[in-house]
Amino acid sequence: MVAWLVVSPILVPLTTAALCGLLWGRVKAQRAVSLAGSVLLVICAALLLGQVAEHGITAAQMSNWPAPFGITLVADRLAAVMVLVASVMAVAAAVYALGDIDPVRERNGFHPVFQVLMVGVCGSFVTGDLFNLYVWFEVMLISSFMLLALGGRRDQIDGAVKYALLNLIATAAFLMAVALLYGMTGTLNMADLALRLRTVEAPGTVTTVAVLFIIAFGMKAAVFPLFFWLPASYHTPAVAVQAIFAGLLTKVGVYALLRTFTLIFVGDVGYTHGLMLWIAGLTMAAGVLGSLAVSDLRRAFSWQVVAHIGYMVMGLALYTPLAIAGAVFYLVHDIVVKTNLFLGAGLARRLTGSHELPAMGGLFKAAPLLAVVMFVPLASLAGFPPLSGFWSKLVLLEAGLERQAYVIVAVSLVVSLLTMWLVGRIWAELFWKPHPAGAATGTVSLPPGGRFALVAPLVLLSGLTVGIGLFAEPVMALARDAAAELMHPEPYIRAVLGRGLPATAEALP
Repeated sequence: MVAWLVVSPILVPLTTAALCGLLWGRVKAQRAVSLAGSVLLVICAALLLGQVAEHGITAAQMSNWPAPFGITLVADRLAAVMVLVASVMAVAAAVYALGDIDPVRERNGFHPVFQVLMVGVCGSFVTGDLFNLYVWFEVMLISSFMLLALGGRRDQIDGAVKYALLNLIATAAFLMAVALLYGMTGTLNMADLALRLRTVEAPGTVTTVAVLFIIAFGMKAAVFPLFFWLPASYHTPAVAVQAIFAGLLTKVGVYALLRTFTLIFVGDVGYTHGLMLWIAGLTMAAGVLGSLAVSDLRRAFSWQVVAHIGYMVMGLALYTPLAIAGAVFYLVHDIVVKTNLFLGAGLARRLTGSHELPAMGGLFKAAPLLAVVMFVPLASLAGFPPLSGFWSKLVLLEAGLERQAYVIVAVSLVVSLLTMWLVGRIWAELFWKPHPAGAATGTVSLPPGGRFALVAPLVLLSGLTVGIGLFAEPVMALARDAAAELMHPEPYIRAVLGRGLPATAEALP
């Protein structure tokens, strides 16, 4: 049962993708299977989180090959939370796709490719070694390239090529770093690496490899100055694809940074985490300035994805229990809010006929329900209390003040003020001002089935944002527990390596 739960985040979407492939040409059946598979993934993820919360870190050795020689899947609180949040986003995107994906994309394999993307995302969260993390990154890259290119428009192909080329550079840096690390230690199992790197008598080389990992994972996470692929590509695919990309893909990069720079690369924290603190500040500033400079709603939200990655990297860079807990809280909050914003932008486009802010408007009168459900993620993005964005920023600010890191605290406050300005501008353009053409169409103009599919995910995600804000203490307690496991990785190492501890682990309690 335990092994099945750890494997389920990979097995369920993989089986769903295979079934959708077998149903090629039967679009209605693919829709039903994809939605059912996404719901089943949520159930399995919730059971996995319950298992981890009750019994601690759970590891499974594939084919009974013991670590570090076999393939290890492992779930601690961070991994289990990430799988659960990702699976809920998959359900929201799958429901929205029922009312939005065009027949051409469906006939060309949207549903199986979407499930393969979830295989890569969930596999990245539960893998216990760096080589399989590379494999899951490649699964994500191939499936996301296909989702970007589905539809065949010139701007889609242009965005997909930029996305693939820049991610291939990240892959090359990742492979180079993995090869150097294997040459130094003879292992790629992350728990084993955490032990063996303690005995490597070349700290300068280890720090160089750590910087290569910052480049590789930083490009996946879209941090400064490696973020240019994101605003150039995220506005081109279908809305459901944009939403799942914005919610999940960059967060996998942040997760990889959190995992490796709390477990493996902790020997030169002053340099590596200091470097990340600079990156965090510059990422926040570049993201918010980019979002203020564009008039396309999707591009503005794409730049906001970049800006808020900076907050999460800030938590890792500060490297205190409170800061790491703040980064975990921010991850959960940001995945929900960004997915919701892109879904809302897609619906606003359906009702106003444009993504350009000057050509939009009149939605407060034409679609009051949309105004309510869009107000929640916009207010949370700006950090209004008591929504989730307020608490996540407050925790990071408190952690920054505790570390006396006043410059990054000041940068984050200025970025928050500029984000409020952006949110006010978007709200005024979308809802307060009249539509330039006279009147926007309301949600009643949508077909009944399509209306439910397009609105229900926004209601669900807005409810989640309100729930996280109103019940922030249980979420924060979970984030603190996850941070404690990251800052004190001995239980993780023991769960993966079991009784077969190498000699270098004798110092472990």
